[in-house]
Amino acid sequence: MTDIPSQLALIKRGADELLIEAELIEKLKSGRPLRVKAGFDPTAPDLHLGHTVLINKLRHFQDLGHHVMFLIGDFTGMIGDPTGKNATRPPLSREQILQNAETYREQVFKILDPEKTEVCFNSTWFEPIGAAGMIKLAALHTVARMLERDDFSKRYANGQPIAIHEFLYPLCQGYDSVAMKADVELGGTDQKFNLLVGRELQKHYGQSPQCVLMMPLLEGLDGVNKMSKSLGNYVGIAEPPKEIFGKLMSVSDDLMWRYFDLLSFRGNEEIANLKRDVGDGRNPRDVKVLLAQEIVTRFHSRGAADAALADFEARFQKGALPDEMPELSVPAAPIAQVLKQAGLVASTSEAMRMIDGGGVRINSEKLTDKGLVLNAGETVVLQVGKRKFARVSLS
Repeated sequence: MTDIPSQLALIKRGADELLIEAELIEKLKSGRPLRVKAGFDPTAPDLHLGHTVLINKLRHFQDLGHHVMFLIGDFTGMIGDPTGKNATRPPLSREQILQNAETYREQVFKILDPEKTEVCFNSTWFEPIGAAGMIKLAALHTVARMLERDDFSKRYANGQPIAIHEFLYPLCQGYDSVAMKADVELGGTDQKFNLLVGRELQKHYGQSPQCVLMMPLLEGLDGVNKMSKSLGNYVGIAEPPKEIFGKLMSVSDDLMWRYFDLLSFRGNEEIANLKRDVGDGRNPRDVKVLLAQEIVTRFHSRGAADAALADFEARFQKGALPDEMPELSVPAAPIAQVLKQAGLVASTSEAMRMIDGGGVRINSEKLTDKGLVLNAGETVVLQVGKRKFARVSLS
């Protein structure tokens, strides 16, 4: 296991907040592998890169020799956590939970070492405690304390309903930490309240309170909004290699470094060297290629990454895609209107004529659908003719 300053540097890389650093240092000084937990409710079958931020951080802990516990919330998923929402999230059925959980296992082991990962299901300890146990657990927290959670307080102030079972979710997540004897719990910044409940419950049960490491919510391809399938600004880890590669190559040069910090397994020093190279004049696109190859290799293979690069070079570089192009933000609209708003055509009728003539490309692919509607959250590279280009973010 590496020295404590080096461990801390990797642990804190990309993190938003660490509570409490002094406590974590003491835990690291013990020299024993720490029990590191992150929980995931299998609410959807497919993961995107935004979901992998926590899993990547688990991998960092794994590389440092710590004991990683990947918790699948098959019990809490049936409650439904409204974190970050202004309404109750519908609970899932047992069948949905189990189906999604199985795909999660398949996908996360493309990041984590299966031989060094303990996969847990919180139904293991919640189903045996029964109704009486849940009531005893509920007695450890007050309604006033629950209403300190931001989304609960806003809904209460606005007269929006809060179901009783929603109050159970933070308690259940906290009790997971008790049952798993967690030294560290990872979560998104929107999970802070729940993560701190875990500390409180561990103290009540006589355990040393876990440290809490909060990771930021990854921005999507537009560089503004949280990565989300509903916004269309996501990169799905099960998408075809060429799709993943092309999407990553479309991100802005600034966002590229954010992705390196949160998604890459390159060391801090190597990333710092790449930043210095770009500062000294290296083309950022070359560095972006390294990131895209790494991600495609992780979720597919090195061969798939090489093929995706070759395809990208054939379609983009040989097609004279410029190193720099206007970066614009325009309202979501049908493609003809977007082309006009981006200044690539003088009118929507010209846009239609150009599409008919095969003179419009979107992300290097020839556009034939004149009725295409671009949605808010998408970022696309548009080309009209041979010399007009723009990277357009839809708002």
